[in-house]
Amino acid sequence: MGEQMQFIVEKLSQEPFRKSYNLISFDSLEPLPLLQLLSDVLAEIDPKHAVDIREELPEQTAKRMLHLLGILKYKPPGTVSDLSAFRQGLVTGSKTVIHPVLHWLLQRTSELRTRAYLARFLVRLEVPAEFLQDDAVAEFNKQYEELMEAFKNLHKEHEQLKISGLSTAEIRRDISAMEEEKDQLAKRVERLKKRVETVQNHQRMLEIARQLRLEKEREESLAQQKQEQKSQLFHAEQRLQRAQVQLKEMQHVVADSKPESLMKKLEEEINFNSYLVTEKIPREMESKKTSVYFLQKVVAEPAMTQADLSALESERDEVNAQINQLIEKRMIKYEPTDSKFSMYRQQASIISRKKEAKAEELQAAKEEMSSLERQMEQKSSQAHELEGSEALTEDEFKQYVSKLRSKNTVYKKRRQEMAAMAAELGILQRTEELLRQRHDALQQQLQAIEEKKGISGYSYTQEELERVSAVKSEMDEVKGQTLDNMSEMVKKLNAMVAEKKASLAPVIKELRQLRQNCQELTQERDEKKIQYDSCAAGLETNRSALEQEVKGLLEECAQEESNYHYMNCMKRSLEIQLQRAREEMKAYMSPDPQERRRAVREQYTRIILEQENLGKKLREKQKVVRESHGPNMKQMKMWQDFERLMECKRECFLKQQNQAAIGQIIQEGGKDRLVL
Repeated sequence: MGEQMQFIVEKLSQEPFRKSYNLISFDSLEPLPLLQLLSDVLAEIDPKHAVDIREELPEQTAKRMLHLLGILKYKPPGTVSDLSAFRQGLVTGSKTVIHPVLHWLLQRTSELRTRAYLARFLVRLEVPAEFLQDDAVAEFNKQYEELMEAFKNLHKEHEQLKISGLSTAEIRRDISAMEEEKDQLAKRVERLKKRVETVQNHQRMLEIARQLRLEKEREESLAQQKQEQKSQLFHAEQRLQRAQVQLKEMQHVVADSKPESLMKKLEEEINFNSYLVTEKIPREMESKKTSVYFLQKVVAEPAMTQADLSALESERDEVNAQINQLIEKRMIKYEPTDSKFSMYRQQASIISRKKEAKAEELQAAKEEMSSLERQMEQKSSQAHELEGSEALTEDEFKQYVSKLRSKNTVYKKRRQEMAAMAAELGILQRTEELLRQRHDALQQQLQAIEEKKGISGYSYTQEELERVSAVKSEMDEVKGQTLDNMSEMVKKLNAMVAEKKASLAPVIKELRQLRQNCQELTQERDEKKIQYDSCAAGLETNRSALEQEVKGLLEECAQEESNYHYMNCMKRSLEIQLQRAREEMKAYMSPDPQERRRAVREQYTRIILEQENLGKKLREKQKVVRESHGPNMKQMKMWQDFERLMECKRECFLKQQNQAAIGQIIQEGGKDRLVL
């Protein structure tokens, strides 16, 4: 409760309440301010409840709050009697009732505000069946339900738009950015038009370019359709292959199996399923129901503190100790005659547990088998997507193994040949190295001879010249090939342009005709649009008039409904009074004296007689009191005088005793002086 009050005080101190409460001031609130606070919180959820409760009756306040709490789906804890106590506590402003309501409301204010807003339009107005016999009322009720469904759809779309994160500011920014882009594009188009206007036949070329663009778009759409059809064909082939594989497996199973084995298998499945249906599943359902019941009970209870938990733990320990004591007493008082039955019971319980365990293992194995089958299907589909084939059957796998063996022998032969070639390659590399060394030695000798003769670098220059000439000849060949290719490409382009011109000529003619048709249709569309706008304006005025009429009829219907409910209540109360009067007449006219005594008239007659007798007795008593009043007053005065006389005697006696004591003290003092 402390945490609950702390939460309520914190929420009330925030917007939009701004209440300056603390725990002490909030806990010390009187019933009337507490009810006003609850009404303010409800007004924040539904503005219609912004009411000063001092200006309305307590019954009206309780009815208004209960109606809104019912719409908000608040569930007070407890049974039916607790519900009646909840209503009474809401009327009287009890803290134990209002504090949980405030805590529940403040926890989910935004959600409840939305629910209250929707309830204004979605709480269905119950029309009596006899009123629906009227065609006009039935038509209005149908329109009312259609409008309610339309409101539901619009609200869903509104919530989806809110969730999507598109705000008006972002839309405005996007629109402004698009307008800027539009202006830039318009400027670019104007510049391009100015450039193109200088070119001859620019209109014809623009039309041809537009037709080319349309044809390209059509080509892209056709390619996309082709791709989609290929994917659909691929998936259909996959399904067909899977179905064929399943058909082969089923045929194989049917061919290998016998009727007896199939019947035995079916009997096992039937026994297992019957065990699940009759024993295992009902037991699990009962356990789930009990756990759900306890969980609901726990949820319905108020929040538990650490002290409550410790008390429950101590109670649990005590109950466990009592259970252990009872088990020990039972074991001590165990009779030997029950030993056989206990042994059988233990065996039966062990067998039932084993049966349950095996059933669970079987169920788990079946689930695992189904999951493995799904995984196998997924893997086979993935393999088909990657390699284009399904999983191999037994015969195909055998053929695959034989092919692998033959390929393995070929692989071994090729490996031997590669080893021989590698050895030969090593020899050749060694030979190449030796020849390179000899070549280097000869080059050095040649350079030395050239230096001696005075022509150093002659061999290197000759090699460079030969290499450059070879490269030049290759480049010339490449240039010649490139020129030939370019000339062929030009010829092809000219042919393609001519072909396109020939193919586009009828299209251009059709385009001119279509352009004329487009202009005519545009004019017709403008005329139709003007007619549509005028018709829409007329329909809009009619719709607004009908909406006003519907609004008035709805208000009239609400008034008639309230009158109807009031008349029903009055009729019900009158029927109850009439029934009581009939029962009273029946009991009063009954010859049975016991039944007649139950009548209200007889009861009131008896009460009147008793009151009359009591009045007679009281009058007689009053008469006796009046007669004895004078003597009694005289006697009382005599007793008062006697009391004063006795009081005077007592005071005289006390004075006499005091004087005697003083004289004795004086005498004793004189004797002492004489002695001295």
